[in-house]
Amino acid sequence: MKNARKNKGSSTLGLILKILLLLIALVYFVLLIAGKWIFAEDSFFYVGINIFSDQENASVWLRSLAYIIFFLTLSYVVRLLLKLLARNLSKGKAMLDLFSSFIKYIAVIAMLFFILSVWGVDTAALLAGIGILSLVVGLGAQPLIEDIIAGLFIVFENVFEVGDIIVVDGFRGTVKEIGIRTTQIEDAGGDIKVVNNSDIRTLVNMTSQLSLAISEVDIEYSESLERVELIINENLPAIKQNIPDIAEGPYYMGVSKLGASGVTLRFSAKCPEIMKFQVERDLNRQIKLIFDKNNINIPFTQIVVHKAKTVSKEKMADAQAAQKFMDEQRNLSRGMDEDEGNQ
Repeated sequence: MKNARKNKGSSTLGLILKILLLLIALVYFVLLIAGKWIFAEDSFFYVGINIFSDQENASVWLRSLAYIIFFLTLSYVVRLLLKLLARNLSKGKAMLDLFSSFIKYIAVIAMLFFILSVWGVDTAALLAGIGILSLVVGLGAQPLIEDIIAGLFIVFENVFEVGDIIVVDGFRGTVKEIGIRTTQIEDAGGDIKVVNNSDIRTLVNMTSQLSLAISEVDIEYSESLERVELIINENLPAIKQNIPDIAEGPYYMGVSKLGASGVTLRFSAKCPEIMKFQVERDLNRQIKLIFDKNNINIPFTQIVVHKAKTVSKEKMADAQAAQKFMDEQRNLSRGMDEDEGNQ
């Protein structure tokens, strides 16, 4: 309870500070635009806050404060526009996120250089010195450089996008953010894994293609397999209609195994990866309803000693129809076993 109150108080304070800073920025830009009519154009105050005027006669404190407000506000507005633009894009979000990160760092660096120039620092010599220092530091910061380069390759080669579902080192989740140095992945439980870009050496992108949803249901050994297959044939279109998330299928793939208590039948369908587990649950439900409606029993996991009843023979026409249906389903689902192996 105390932690909840503390978090609530922190977020309220953060919101107040953000509103206060936005008001300061708004007042600054109003004064920057209309200041020459409010004050004299060559007044001490207006020359100090006008970053586009000659800085020789400007107050170093006012000019430094003006640079801080100008660059931070400009960076915030540009990144906010990129964020709003990214919401309406299905692809390209990673590129905008990376560009947003670059803008944040570039704005801070530019702000520091302009402030130093106001205070009389030779920024040209400083820039040359930083170049040499960067070379020296770069030799000792190779992991950081590797992360940045790997992040650029991830974005430009379109390995994955923000919103894609990927598996990295056994961790399956949705990509929430691709930064200059790290990538954030959120799993179904809301846990976020932060991975250095250079550490993402092998991954599985589950969103690039449709995923395979599998449902396996048992029937009793005493049940006529051909009767069940004919019932399945009649109801597959209804299953598709009742599960709109299915993109391809569903298909009846035949007998998966002969278990201890029953015959296992396998069904499959293709769907978006984000809906895979829900489609599997929906398939299980629809098949159970169909079996209940047609008095097809799903056996309990148990060993029962009894005298087996004689299975009634189906008519030749029904047997041929069941075989024809099985052949059609085998052709339609050809290659899905390979797909399942890649899941």
